[in-house]
Amino acid sequence: MEPLFVNRVANSGLVTINLEEFIHPGERVIYDLKDNLFHGLILREKDFREFIKTNDWAQYDGKNVAIICSADAIVPTWAYMLLATKLQNHAHRYVFGNLDALEQSLFEEAIAAIDTEEYRDAKVVVKGCGNVPVPTFAYVAIMQKLLPVTSSIMYGEPCSTVPLYKKPKAASVAG
Repeated sequence: MEPLFVNRVANSGLVTINLEEFIHPGERVIYDLKDNLFHGLILREKDFREFIKTNDWAQYDGKNVAIICSADAIVPTWAYMLLATKLQNHAHRYVFGNLDALEQSLFEEAIAAIDTEEYRDAKVVVKGCGNVPVPTFAYVAIMQKLLPVTSSIMYGEPCSTVPLYKKPKAASVAG
């Protein structure tokens, strides 16, 4: 007797990618250089270097840090670079920019780590709905990573997808 219901989705060979799984679990914090400005206006090199030497950088262990300066001040580029020398051994990730820039960097890091060979000639569904919002740039980045290797890419849920890409068939060689 044949089964009453056949799960065609399970038998389809589709590979689902859920971008929510690429969200780094580490805490996100902002480091605002305004706190290092003299009278909220200028960065004094001697004072800043002393701060860099004596600050407890362990507070950033494993965290993701967005470096900004919210004050309307001119901060020399080397100051951000010097700050990076201390965050390097503590923070998971640090970027110059706001929390959106940090999030983009974290997604780029996660997507760059994908082994594309796992998706070679696969039919991929990039999951569209979830419990946590995924920024649009992550969807574009996953396309850039997978387009060269997959046979097709769809968006949505395996039971209801929007086709986005299908690898063109190889042109036949006429003799």
